[in-house]
Amino acid sequence: MKRGKLFAFLGSANFFAASIAGLVTAQAQPATVYFASGDGTTQLVGYLFAPLTSGPHPAVVMLHGRAGPYSANINEDCTLVARDVSSPCNASSLSKRHEAWGNYWADHGYLALLPDSFGPRNKGHGFGRFSHGDPDRDDVNERSVRPLDAEGALSYLRSRADVVPDHVFLQGWSNGASTVLNVMVRQAAKPSGGFRAAMALYPGCGPRALISQDCKAASPVTVFLASDDEEVSPVNCHRVLDPARTSGSPIEIVDYAGATHDFDDPGKKRQSIEANRTALDDVLRRALGLFAK
Repeated sequence: MKRGKLFAFLGSANFFAASIAGLVTAQAQPATVYFASGDGTTQLVGYLFAPLTSGPHPAVVMLHGRAGPYSANINEDCTLVARDVSSPCNASSLSKRHEAWGNYWADHGYLALLPDSFGPRNKGHGFGRFSHGDPDRDDVNERSVRPLDAEGALSYLRSRADVVPDHVFLQGWSNGASTVLNVMVRQAAKPSGGFRAAMALYPGCGPRALISQDCKAASPVTVFLASDDEEVSPVNCHRVLDPARTSGSPIEIVDYAGATHDFDDPGKKRQSIEANRTALDDVLRRALGLFAK
């Protein structure tokens, strides 16, 4: 069944599940690409989900969380992920969430790029829950390192002939969502350009996660919070983001009562919780409008 027909038949959350079950006609796996981080030193690896139609297309940069972009069933022994280096962490072993979101965007005519911030720095294994104080995370942190990776991904996409250069959007989860907020704060201090809009799903908003507790944005940012989040505090995010909204920053906050961290993880454990299913369905319904072409 073709992707467009399947999506018309299924609800958005069911389509999301169908995409990871192999029912959606997409590429066998995303293309692997290489590009420079904005730090001017690191050569990043990324995974590119492309629409079946010809371009140019709008694009989305997707920023993984602290566990990294790969499946937890694969990544335990992963270290360096780089060009000409054999690793079980590769385009065929992405987590189901990242795979599903990449297919979601590609199905709707967006080119989606998932950069790996950890593997090129010899940390392809990612990090476990409640490891924020681990010094091994310092050189892949969301405040000063990962924003430069996002900016490098933006430059790379803008260099491609199949991308509409002023229609590049940003999405992130957890640690990657904190990175999203930091990117948008950095962008607000620049005269023009940057990501057109952003989505941040269950970010950490404390001082160790954000470059400033005085958060400002010049482009639209939508933040999705879960009331029963076990890893980060939605209260902290409201404390930081509510004043920014009041002062005029184009920040919208969506709260999901009863939802948990990783509410959009398509696995059975997370989707066995009704509030997570409701949140997933809602964020998928909103996403296309937020990143309108």
